[in-house]
Amino acid sequence: MLRLVLPKGSLERATFQLFEDADLAVTRGSDVDYRGSIDDPRVNEVMVLRPQEIPRYVESGMFDLGITGRDWVEETGADVETLTELHYSKATARPIRMVLAVAGDNPAESVTDLPSGVRVQTEYPELTRRFFADAGVDAQITLSYGATEAKIPEIADAVVEITETGRALRAAGLKVIDTIVVSYTELIANPASYADPKKRKAMEQLVTLLDGALEARGRVLMKLNVDDANLQRVIDLLPALKSPTVSKLYGDDAFAVETVVAKSEINTLIPALKDAGACDIIELPIAKIVH
Repeated sequence: MLRLVLPKGSLERATFQLFEDADLAVTRGSDVDYRGSIDDPRVNEVMVLRPQEIPRYVESGMFDLGITGRDWVEETGADVETLTELHYSKATARPIRMVLAVAGDNPAESVTDLPSGVRVQTEYPELTRRFFADAGVDAQITLSYGATEAKIPEIADAVVEITETGRALRAAGLKVIDTIVVSYTELIANPASYADPKKRKAMEQLVTLLDGALEARGRVLMKLNVDDANLQRVIDLLPALKSPTVSKLYGDDAFAVETVVAKSEINTLIPALKDAGACDIIELPIAKIVH
């Protein structure tokens, strides 16, 4: 039913891992194969292409669904539907920022401080042109094919570049003076496909699986038993998505408690629960959380 295009390159491994976590594992003949398949009746075709191209391919109807960054949707100006933000990247859940940067000793503090004719290098020429035009600054904008931050001062006066932490820009002696776009990875859809009720239903079901897999990351299910006298002490220690589930144990003056907690808290939480009177504490992995 659905034709799906996934990003090749820096997002490839993280994307394939997310789909596997969502029980939508992509099978390919090899890691360099551009075609794949998903053993799911809702997905007919899978291709792996550069994220820069994906918005236009989805807009044209070549694919029903695609995964790319908001930066490339903005750069291409593609008319697509955003179904969900997928808060993951190469290694973290941080967004990337598209920023305007200049030499560290440049007195400019924002785009409007830059002079007419400023030389700008970027991998996002269309978005950069719109940004400078909206700011009323005449700029000479040139497409960069990489190593953009190294082009100041000989080749460029300013660069428009993407960054997660800003570390590479600072290492190159640059400073950020404006943020143009904050970009997460997105699941986008062709508008005509999204308007089709059957395809939209299939898309929504895939979103449920992907979002559920992301929601479960970094969380575990905790189960424990506690007697009536210590129940409130234990409950007070438990962080929960909503409220912990508490059930009376058969034939005993005690309770079973279960809740979802952050994995990062487990190392301090388990000893505290034991000290508060909890016993039979079990920590279990979670594959998905669907609200």
